[in-house]
Amino acid sequence: MKVYLASPIFNADELSFVEQAEKILFARGFDVFSPRLNEVDVPAEDIARWSRETYLNDLRGLDWADVIVMLYHGAYSDSGTAWEAGYACGKGKPVIAVHVLTEDSNLMVHESACANITLDELEDYDFEALPPKAYEGNIY
Repeated sequence: MKVYLASPIFNADELSFVEQAEKILFARGFDVFSPRLNEVDVPAEDIARWSRETYLNDLRGLDWADVIVMLYHGAYSDSGTAWEAGYACGKGKPVIAVHVLTEDSNLMVHESACANITLDELEDYDFEALPPKAYEGNIY
């Protein structure tokens, strides 16, 4: 199973969640593309080239993956992570929304996900059957 892990990685909390998810997915034996672990090798001063190369690299990861795991922070949602999930959904790839630190969700996110789970549930979620699980929190 090839898994693309979509997540913001801009602060300590976000990094902690993505590291936990990576650990779970790798321990389950999945091939994982995490943008955090697959950064492009472009000099920092060449920001335009870094931007384009990062976009293309992540796009290749999304196209390669069988399923997308999205770490979702509810009302606070990273636009890049939301874009990755939307792209995958548009390509017909299943998206699993892992709700972290929140009890609210934008309907476009949870309705497009094949399952809405917690980080703890990621450890046992059946990636072969992809059982649906509806979102049960506050909706906006």
